[in-house]
Amino acid sequence: MADIANVEQSFVNEISSILYPGGLNAASLLGITCRIYRGWPNSATLNSDLAAGVVNVTVTSDSEHARTTSRYLPAYQSVSATPGTTITVTAAVITIGGTPQIGDVVGVLVGGLPYVYRIAAGDTANQVASNLSLAIQSGQMVVLSGATITLFDSPTIIARAVCDAAASFESRRQEKDLRIICWCPSPAVRDSVAAAIDAKLDQLPFLLLTDNSSARVIYRNTNSYDQAQNALLYRRDLVYSVEYATISTLEQSTMLFGQSDINAITTYG
Repeated sequence: MADIANVEQSFVNEISSILYPGGLNAASLLGITCRIYRGWPNSATLNSDLAAGVVNVTVTSDSEHARTTSRYLPAYQSVSATPGTTITVTAAVITIGGTPQIGDVVGVLVGGLPYVYRIAAGDTANQVASNLSLAIQSGQMVVLSGATITLFDSPTIIARAVCDAAASFESRRQEKDLRIICWCPSPAVRDSVAAAIDAKLDQLPFLLLTDNSSARVIYRNTNSYDQAQNALLYRRDLVYSVEYATISTLEQSTMLFGQSDINAITTYG
């Protein structure tokens, strides 16, 4: 789920790639050391950096209120998942295998009657077989041996394993101004750093966020501060409007056996 922290960190990542196109271990685009981070700089550290010719670029939310821009009905998107538990049937022998995990459900239809077990924390294949056999014993005679269950009377057996699946939807959309501040030791450095960032962000209509959703980026404003209290500090603020979605994720159960009632008779399949 994206929140303002994801948005700020995504901007930090993008600005880092702009100023360090060859990676953080290579030289910067402008040949000067740049620190890029979220939040506000520490005064003592900033003064020390400026004296050493080091640029600080910070990313922070603007003080203006956010605006809700929700305009779409919820549209659920499901993510398919594969259970860690396996269940197979050979003749009248049911075998549990795989690596059972929370969220898995195993079940069998024996002569049209359903028997189901939901995996609990710490369950092994043997424990799953044991718990499933207890359910089956209410209607059938069984023999349990490790992770296998043997049934008698040669009933028709259908076995399945499923797991819970995640479904996500856009629960909210909002627009917020973000402020990118360039703290520089000279006017020339400030102009070069800010221009490099602005030119690249201006070509970026959408920014990929750290949760893999995308945010709309629109230029808003630029401010320069030359009347610095610190003689070494020259600052420029780049303000961008960012519209992003809040994605909510729910865990949903997967159907194991379908049920139908016809003429007061319940059948499963």
